Amino acid sequence: MKMKNVLTVVAAAAVAVFAQSASAQASAPSRADVKAETRAAEKAGKLTPAGEGPGAMSSGKAGPSDKSKAEAKAETRAAVKSRQTTPAGEGQGANAKAEKADKSAASMEKRDERKAATRAAVKARQTTPAGEAPAPAAKP
Repeated sequence: MKMKNVLTVVAAAAVAVFAQSASAQASAPSRADVKAETRAAEKAGKLTPAGEGPGAMSSGKAGPSDKSKAEAKAETRAAVKSRQTTPAGEGQGANAKAEKADKSAASMEKRDERKAATRAAVKARQTTPAGEAPAPAAKP
């Protein structure tokens, strides 16, 4: 008798799950409806052209510049003369390659010295046994 009750409960749960997913699909518009809406919006000219929407690789300011090219060049020359600009090669990220190379550079120890230090650490049981290290943290 217990088995019959368990089967009944499982069957009822399965019906509830399938009914919920079926009702969720029924309330969502069909693919054909979405395509039709998109075509209608396209014909009416309500769609934003590709690359021109909000957040589309913009530098933050909207619209064309209010200065001519000659005015911009003259302004830049004046800033350089009055030393208000950052010298070439000294800006943000200028030494990125050098910094990366420094971080990944090999240590000053020779290979034999590193191997000897590792052997001593293993002998003194200062290393983590294989398979027992904590999982690495997820990158943000």
